[in-house]
This record gives sequence, C-alpha cells and structure tokens, in this order.
Amino acid sequence: MGKPRPVCALVCLLFLWGQGMLMPKVEATSSVHIVYLGGKQHDDHILTTNSHHDMLAGVVGRYELPGVIRVIPNSLHRLQTTRSWDFLGLSSHSPVKTLHKSNMGDGVIIGVLDTGIWPESKAFSDEGLGPIPSHWKGVCESGTGFEAKSHCNRKIIGARWFVDGFLAEYGQPLNTSENREFFSPRDANGHGTHTASTAAGNFVDNVSYRGLGLGTIRGGAPRAQVAIYKVCWNVLGGLCASADILKAFDEAIHDGVDVLSLSIGSSIPLFSDIDERDGIATGSFHAVAKGITVVCGASNDGPSGQTVQNTAPWILTVAASSMDRAFPTPITLGNNKTFQGKGLYSGNDTGFRSLFYPVAKGLDPNSAGYVCQSLLVDASTVAGKVVLCFASMTPGAVRSAAEVVKEAGGAGLIVAKNPSEALSPCTDGFPCTEVDFEIGTQILFYIRSTRSPVVKLSPSKTIVGKPVLAKVAHFSSRGPNSIAPAILKVKMLKSKAILHNAIHFN
Repeated sequence: MGKPRPVCALVCLLFLWGQGMLMPKVEATSSVHIVYLGGKQHDDHILTTNSHHDMLAGVVGRYELPGVIRVIPNSLHRLQTTRSWDFLGLSSHSPVKTLHKSNMGDGVIIGVLDTGIWPESKAFSDEGLGPIPSHWKGVCESGTGFEAKSHCNRKIIGARWFVDGFLAEYGQPLNTSENREFFSPRDANGHGTHTASTAAGNFVDNVSYRGLGLGTIRGGAPRAQVAIYKVCWNVLGGLCASADILKAFDEAIHDGVDVLSLSIGSSIPLFSDIDERDGIATGSFHAVAKGITVVCGASNDGPSGQTVQNTAPWILTVAASSMDRAFPTPITLGNNKTFQGKGLYSGNDTGFRSLFYPVAKGLDPNSAGYVCQSLLVDASTVAGKVVLCFASMTPGAVRSAAEVVKEAGGAGLIVAKNPSEALSPCTDGFPCTEVDFEIGTQILFYIRSTRSPVVKLSPSKTIVGKPVLAKVAHFSSRGPNSIAPAILKVKMLKSKAILHNAIHFN
C-alpha cells in the first residue's frame, strides 16, 4: 500500500516556487525563511495546499498562527565522499554470503541528497536489475544536459533538482558556462556521483587507477535502485540550502524511498537535535517516522575530537576508515638499503638518480626551503634529480610539491610526513612516494653522510589483505558527540580512505 503524500509535511517556504502565488513586494533586506508545520496529513491534497497558501499569506513577519511550529531562516550546508566492500565482509565470495542473503539490495530504493548524478557512468547501468519497485511514485525531471527518457533507467529511477533556496541565499546567478553547473539533476561537482555509486553502484569489472587496485567495483547494494535529489550546487566546493534539503526530504518521503543517504553537514557548534533549525535532523526525523532509514556522513573535520556532525540519535552516522589494502613503493638508496614508501606511481623505475635535499637559507625556520609546501627549487638545482622534502599535515602539500619539482625538471619526489592512511596521486605519471618521518630522517642522514647520494624509485604495487585493524581515517570527524556525549557517535565505519568510485569526466 503506497504512502500518502505529505504535501508540505515538513516545510513551506515564505516564497513558494512554481505555485503561481502572488506575494507582497519583498524589500531588498528580506530573506527566505522556512515555515515549519510539522507532519501534516490530509487526504485532500488540494485542500492541504490551499490551506497552506492562506496561512503563508498572513505569516510574513509573524508565526503566532495555529499550525506554525517555527519560522526558520534559510541557511547553507557543506558537502562532506574496489576493495572496501570486500573488506567489510560483503564479498560475493564470502562464506557468510551476507551480500547474497540480502539479495544485493534488490527492490530497495536509495534516495541520495547530494550534487546530482553523472548518468553515463557504468556504475549506473541497469543491466541485471529487475523491474522498478511498485511502491515507487517519484519522477525523473529533464533539464540542462539531462534527458529523463534517456538518462533514467531501472537503476536511476528518479532524478530531481532543488535550487530556489540556494539561489535566494547565494544572492547571485550560478555560473553555468563550460559545464561548471547544470540546472538539472546532472552532477557538475562529482560528489553526488561518488556517493551514489558507493551506496548502490552496479558491478563494473576491470577498474583500476593506472593498473593499481585492479578489480571489480560496486556499491554496497549493487542491485538497489537510486533516486537522485540534487540539493547541492558547485559553488565553493559544494553548498546546499536548508530550504532545498527539507523540500527534497518532503518529496523523497512521498516518492517511496526506503533509505536516504546524505553526505552533507553543518559546522560546529551544532544545533540541538530537537532544534528545528537543524534541517537535516528535522527532515530525517520525519523520514524515520515513516520507516525510512537515514544514513549521514560524520563529516571530514578530523582528526580533532568532538567534530562529528549529524548527531541526532535517529540518524545512522557513518565515518571513514582504513582498510586492508596498501600500495607500497620501493625506495632503493645507493648504499643498497631499500625502504618501503607508499604511493600511486605506475610508471617505470627511475633508475639511480641524484638525491637532493634543499638546504634552508637564513635564520627564519618558516622560510626553510626543505618544507614541502614552500619548496625553494629551480632547474639549476633539481633538474634530473629526486628531491626529498618534509611536510606538515597541510592539505595538498604533497601534490603542490610534486608540481613544483616536476616543473623544475626534477626526476621524482620523496615526501616525509606524519603517517596516515590518506593517499592520493601526486601529479599525473610523476614518480612520487610518501614515507613517515623516521624513514625520511634515515634518508636525510644518508644524504648528509654521502658525497654523491643516489636513489631509485620503483613502481607502486598492490597488496591486499595486510594484517592490520581498521582505524578511523585521519580526515574523518571524531566523537564524542558535542551535543550529548552519552549518545554514541560515530555509529559505523565505512572503509573509504583509498576507494574507487564512479566519477564523471567532462
């Protein structure tokens, strides 16, 4: 039996979109607010809508009216997203057969609130899927670069987009030139495509990064269908308005989704989980009340404590973890000592090259030329050489250092840094590897004690099944819960630190 549509069950906006409703002239200082009405249920949807119009006509400037719980200012939220599911015990070859016992999610509809979807990705093929579940009542909407008839199928069964709340808050037009954004469910950011494929991507064979990590990728529920609700827009890394998020919750509840996935959060300090200004907590409460499981990301503000977001007790909050796969990259010194770094280098070994360590000039330690994020090198000093530098936890330091060395004609880069599970390519095809401070210091001692130090960097390898326990990824937010420490958050870990996902390429 289908779920009755909760017309404006969660929210009505002071400025209704597409309803043809005349509103009083808005002064330049006015802003969009959300009128929270709680969970309203009426069999006559026309009567419901008309009653809300009447209410909104008199609610501007006040909320002391029957049925109005709270008037909430619109606000912005930020985005938080081959081996991992096998590591979690969901291998198709696992003796426990958890994946098969769950029918791989067949018949389950996962609603994804994010930046949209890139439908051409093979992860969203409907090959091997059954019919669209009978309880589905949603729609596919066409728009710029997205045609409902050709881009929706038995995998992507719904696709909608919500932008009015964002535009009202952002206050300027979106840049849609050069495919930087689309007024449609199409994903210009990549985050939504990533999260949707993580949850429900279909099987895609022979996927690797330049030959590394070769395998079959899939989502946790590869036979599930996805319904896309684009609520986040490609501005400043991805921004989402609470008004649009709540509207999407409303529609998803009506559409008949079984699970909702959101990798969206707000910043510390958090609202109380019973404060209606927390749009995700409010929307998820109504979804859970309808029997819909809501899964949210813990956010990416680690490694500091008390940074976990989406802490409402009815939300399943998921953090990122390490897994049992590594990419060792051999480093061979001229004294025949070999160290194991880690990297994603798939080219040929460099052969023995001169090993160079930039020497600091002056007394200011902050101007040290050996610091990766402020390397002082040029072609006259590093051309044809492998450079050693030391890095802090500054995001992007490794990649920026690799770009500097490559531009100066260097042959490779060794980065000594705090050990972590995070790993990303340095720059396309450039020999680069990471080591911890201990190994970096031993390499430095070799340089300082040798007249003509040399080193050889070899291609990275893929090792699966390394005997280590999973731990929270360095970037993932930690507990304890800053609102109610007695309520355990994070509730689950998802191995994600080094993970293949569907992404889009323009």
